[in-house]
Parts: sequence; C-alpha cells; structure tokens
Amino acid sequence: MPVDRAVILAEVGEMLHAILDDAGVDGEITMATRFQDDLEMESIDVVSLAGRLQGRYGDAVNLAQLVAGLDLDSIRQLQVGQLVEHIAAALDRTEASGTPDTSVGTVDTSQGRAGTPA
Repeated sequence: MPVDRAVILAEVGEMLHAILDDAGVDGEITMATRFQDDLEMESIDVVSLAGRLQGRYGDAVNLAQLVAGLDLDSIRQLQVGQLVEHIAAALDRTEASGTPDTSVGTVDTSQGRAGTPA
C-alpha cells in the first residue's frame, strides 16, 4: 500500500517548524515551499532536518542522497514536495522489499513536535 504523502508532508512540516522555531516560516508549509527562498534555511538547519528524518523514517530516508544528484542551483530551489516524494519513494521501496514501516501513514499525537516528547 503506497504511503500517504499528505501525512509525510504534515510530518516534515512539523519538523521544519520545530527546527526553525517558526522563524522564517510565513504561513503553511506546502509541497511548493522552497527550503532556501521561503524558509531561509541555513546549513545547520539542513543537518538538523537530516537527523530528524533519519530518526523518524530510519536509514531508508537519506537527505544527502536526495541532494547528491543535484547541482547548486537545483539545491537552492529544492522544494518540500521534492523531499516528500523522495521519502515516499524510499518508503515504498522499503515496503516492496518486505520490511514495511507500519508507522508511516498515521500521525502519533502522543508526542510533541517532530517525534520529541511533549
């Protein structure tokens, strides 16, 4: 069963709000939101996001792998939607290989932002 991109977007949005502490976040984070132009993310923010992604989705999701094939201009224009699609594809591959992550597709409301205790 394919993963729910809306759930992934919500989870990534929560992570980004937690990392940026709502500074630089003007409105809702959508698939078209750009990391640099819209969120004004710094390299340390990207490192923090990579760690949170790995903590949430495990080794199947690797942010460095996504940006490795991009040129500098493409990295500057990277959109949240591209990350969501990367995560969905990685999780679909993991599920197809026989080791599904059953936690994807539901939001755990018992924890605070980005999977940290409330």
